[in-house]
Order: sequence, then structure tokens, then C-alpha cells
Amino acid sequence: MVKKKKSFQEEVTAVAEPIATEEMTRTSDFRANLEEIKTWNGVIGYILRNTTSAAIDLKDPTKIIDYAILSSSALDAAEELSTFFDLGKVKHIVVEGKDIKVLSLILGENKISVFLEKDADCEKVLTKLR
Repeated sequence: MVKKKKSFQEEVTAVAEPIATEEMTRTSDFRANLEEIKTWNGVIGYILRNTTSAAIDLKDPTKIIDYAILSSSALDAAEELSTFFDLGKVKHIVVEGKDIKVLSLILGENKISVFLEKDADCEKVLTKLR
């Protein structure tokens, strides 16, 4: 007796759904934390950047460019100072001006800058983000 081979045709359907990766989850966690931080007294706003997107939320939208330049410059300066003085990896940097201060840090692929009034508590913000 000879056995016949059965032929089956399988149909594969590709579904274009976003895959929830760890990076996407982290970014959404940061955004949720930043949305909460934004409601705190003394917080002016934030900028969250990663390799694929950016989120900017400021109380005064006319100053977006100024705050974006400040954020980028603070992070670049931290990296340059760290290299120049052989400090190792910088955890965060706080730049304090006449009326405001900016807390900038890099967590994974995310670059975060939180803009605060001068008397606001940076440590509270750091604790929430880490």
C-alpha cells in the first residue's frame, strides 16, 4: 500500500499592528510621569526627546525654541564637561538662571529636560523620574 502525501496550503496573513517594546513602554512611562510632574507647583514644562520622537509641553508656547536650545545646550555641556574632567557618566545637570532653572538628564535613549521656577524642588522631580 502506498501512502499519498497530502498537500496543505497555509495562508499567512500579516497584520500591521504596533508591537509593544520595552522602549515604547519606557517612553510612555516617562510621559505619564512628566504629565504628573507638570501639574506640580513651580514646574514650567518639559521636553522629552528620544531617537524617534519628541514631546514638548510648556506653559508658554512662544518660548519653545528658547527652551529647546537651552535643553540641548545643557545636555551637550554636561557631556563635554564630563569628558574634559574625566567625570564618568553624568546622571543629571541643573542649570540655574535668574528666574528659572532646568533639570536635564538622560535615561536610556530618552533625553529629558524639566523647566522649573527658581524655588522649585529638583530632587522631587528627579525622584519621580527615576
